Amino acid sequence: MVGNRYLGIDVGSTASKVVIIDENAEIVGKGLSASGAGTPGPKLALEAALAEAGVALEDISSSCSTGYGRNLLEWTDYQMSELSCHAKGAAKLFPGVRTVIDIGGQDAKVLSVGDDGVLENFVMNDKCAAGTGRFLDVMAGVFGCDVSDLERYDAESTEIAEISSTCTVFAESEVISKLAGGVPIANIVAGIHASVASRTAGLARRLGVKPKVAMTGGVALNSGLRKRLEEKVGFPISTSELSQFNGALGAALFAKDKSSRA
Repeated sequence: MVGNRYLGIDVGSTASKVVIIDENAEIVGKGLSASGAGTPGPKLALEAALAEAGVALEDISSSCSTGYGRNLLEWTDYQMSELSCHAKGAAKLFPGVRTVIDIGGQDAKVLSVGDDGVLENFVMNDKCAAGTGRFLDVMAGVFGCDVSDLERYDAESTEIAEISSTCTVFAESEVISKLAGGVPIANIVAGIHASVASRTAGLARRLGVKPKVAMTGGVALNSGLRKRLEEKVGFPISTSELSQFNGALGAALFAKDKSSRA
């Protein structure tokens, strides 16, 4: 018989993530679907996590939802803001973290984290797609490649083709113009990454960057963009293969904490 299990689900605008932890706060199951709120994505991610953990939903001791679509999940026991969940999850993934940079599908945010993963302050860009995962998706579409290919292109770049437009629509036109002018894709991708890094670093400077710095979200796995962001913020940036699950991990930790206090 298994011990208590705690579930966190992060329903974003473009992806759904689920993490299941045990009594020692160790991950025993996780699931990811590249579809977010209002789609079958949450259900698919949930099924994958339950299967990996070897449990059924009724075996879960406590659950917590977070993210853009958290209010759509009536079956969870608790709901928490994604900001608090990202702070708590990052403190588990990156002990001693003080600054968390998260680039999501529709927004970019920088968090100041205190002891035990307590959210102290934050800044967010959620008014414009530029500098977000959506921006990178649009750019990859221009090149006819997958967004995961951008990392490889950046590594092949010989110089940075500057992207001056801060609006996604105008930046797309600028990229198309550079392609038509014979600028190598790799150099354009380097410029795209540098543009996103500059915007994100600007957010970070508004908040104040304190080491240890960590990056979460799916974009954190793009080493090309991450390295350019390191140059802009002036500190090494930690990441993890679990960075995309960070919000869901934080939600699972909250489910465990709240259950123990109930």
